[in-house]
Amino acid sequence: MKKSHYAIVAIALFGTSVLIGCTANSENLAKAETSAVKSEEAIIKRGEYLVGIMGCQDCHSPKRMGAQGPEIIPELHLSGHPADQPIGKVVPEALKSGWMLFGPDGTASVGPWGVSFSANLTSDATGIGTWSYEQFKTALTQGKSKGLATARPLLPPMPWVNYTNMAEEDIEAVFKYLKSTKPVKNAVPAPISPDKLAQL
Repeated sequence: MKKSHYAIVAIALFGTSVLIGCTANSENLAKAETSAVKSEEAIIKRGEYLVGIMGCQDCHSPKRMGAQGPEIIPELHLSGHPADQPIGKVVPEALKSGWMLFGPDGTASVGPWGVSFSANLTSDATGIGTWSYEQFKTALTQGKSKGLATARPLLPPMPWVNYTNMAEEDIEAVFKYLKSTKPVKNAVPAPISPDKLAQL
C-alpha cells in the first residue's frame, strides 16, 4: 500500500515538474518572441530616423507648393519622381554656364549627365519591394542602379559616395524601414541622355 502511495506521489510530483517546466519554457518563448518584435520595431524606427536625417525625402518625395514653400505630399512619401509629371523645358544656356537644374519638386534634375529622376523607395514592386538586402547595399555603397553589379552607375544628384562607409547595422535599419513603408505604385521614368536634352 505504501509503495503504491509513494508511486502516486512520485508521478504527481513528476507531472507537476513537467507542467512547471513547460509553462516556464512557454513563458520564455513568449518573452523571446516579444523581445524580437520589439527589437525589429526598434530597428525600423532607427531606419526611419536615419532616412529623415539623411535627407532622402528631399529628392525622393514628391512635393506641392504650400504656404512655407515646397511640402512633401504625405501619401507619396519616398515614391520618387511621379511617372505622369511633365518634364519642364530645359534651358541649355544655363547648363552651358555650369548650372545644374532641379524640377519644381526636386525629384528630377538636369546636368551634363542628362536628366535623372529620383527612384521610388517604397515597398511597392515599382520601388524596392522585390529588392534583396544585398541589392540595396550595393546600390547605396557602390552606386549601382537597382543594386546590380553590372548595371549603370547611379546618376547625380544621388550622393551614394557619402554612404560607402556606412555601418552595416545602419544600412540594414534603413532597408528594413523602407521595406515597411506603405507601397506606392509609381514606375519612375528612365534617365534621359545628354544628346536628347534638346528635344525636351
